[in-house]
Amino acid sequence: MGLGGSPMVADVVIRAMVVITMMVAAATCHQLSPVVLVPGAGGNQLEARLTAEYKGKSWLCNRFYPIKKQEGGWFRLWFDVTVLLAPFTECFADRMTLHYDPELDDYKNAPGVETRVSEFGSTESLLYLDPYLKHITSYMAPLVESLQNLGYTDGETLFGAPYDFRYGLASEGHPCDMGSTYLQNLKQLIEKASDSNGGNPVILVSHSLGGLYVLQLLNRNPPTWRQRYIRHFVALSAPWGGTVDEMLTFASGNSLGVPLVNPLLVRNEQRSSESNLWLMPRRKHFPPEKPLVVTPNSTYSSYEISRFLEDIGFPEGVHPYETRILPMVEKLAAPGVPVTCIVGSGVQTSESLYYGDEGFDKQPEILYGDGDGTVNMVSLLALEEEWKDEEFQMLKVIKLDGISHTDILKNDEAIAEIIEEISAINSAMSTSII
Repeated sequence: MGLGGSPMVADVVIRAMVVITMMVAAATCHQLSPVVLVPGAGGNQLEARLTAEYKGKSWLCNRFYPIKKQEGGWFRLWFDVTVLLAPFTECFADRMTLHYDPELDDYKNAPGVETRVSEFGSTESLLYLDPYLKHITSYMAPLVESLQNLGYTDGETLFGAPYDFRYGLASEGHPCDMGSTYLQNLKQLIEKASDSNGGNPVILVSHSLGGLYVLQLLNRNPPTWRQRYIRHFVALSAPWGGTVDEMLTFASGNSLGVPLVNPLLVRNEQRSSESNLWLMPRRKHFPPEKPLVVTPNSTYSSYEISRFLEDIGFPEGVHPYETRILPMVEKLAAPGVPVTCIVGSGVQTSESLYYGDEGFDKQPEILYGDGDGTVNMVSLLALEEEWKDEEFQMLKVIKLDGISHTDILKNDEAIAEIIEEISAINSAMSTSII
């Protein structure tokens, strides 16, 4: 007699299936997809040490700064509160400056300066930029704390991927030692995070520039790898189309709202940053008729970045911009894994810069538009336009009114939205397993 012939047996089987389903649910509802956090520019601590080859611009830089060093001569280059004092600002800028070598076609540190990131794989260097000034230099600490409340544990289910954010990536065929090494390290961290969690794919959570790095990582690896190791990509405040604010940085220097710092003291260092060049406004999202920078004698759109670099006195940036950056940002390919963009909106953001007869050494008058205070809205939402015809690319965009570029990592409402999204991804995983 088959099972279907006995109502009592059938009832027992149904009850057993319900119990098994509940047991599986109980076992999986607390199972968390590992999370890897990728910070933005300036979003993790950076260490340096000086060799005999180092020749500072002043006796102060050569002999007395920094006062405190670790074993082996290492010290925290970013962030150190002494950078706020003008003489030390110059020392800081000198050591942070990158040099593009036309013969190598790559970027490197200033002579005599070695740099490193600490605690790769951990969230430790992402929490606070200065561990002695936690209150005013908090970065990812609120987000990490909320993830820990969700059940995540640093080094087990939660990982951090700090990097030397001065460096960027380049288009195919160009050497990019630091950036390529970081992508390889990030790939290995993702694989380790997944393998150590029973093969569970990873949720990548990036902030700002970190989103550009993550998208490049995904598109530089085969679809089989992405499907195996990536469950979801959550991008916070990603500048997909670049920013007008970056043109201000190159033209006049940018103190980033830090008091006491003269932007002209850090301008050359900021111009030398490979990643800053990567963040110039993309042509696809800033049309040629849109004036981004206006002077008494000229107007510059996203199609005149090369001429802009020449005219501000930075001609050495033209070649790497045209050969390494432009081909890389021409298209942002869809990675084929689910992507959620969480962005701020409704915050005054630089849209056009107006310079007077004083030239680029004086801060401009600014016409503001919509965005998150740093990244223009057209850039934050660029993937909607970029992937509108991609049938198999899942893209979700969440806009948070009044949330700025950095507050997205601190504001209670924003943190709650991020945690809710990660919880939903985990819940969807549990449901699919059941």
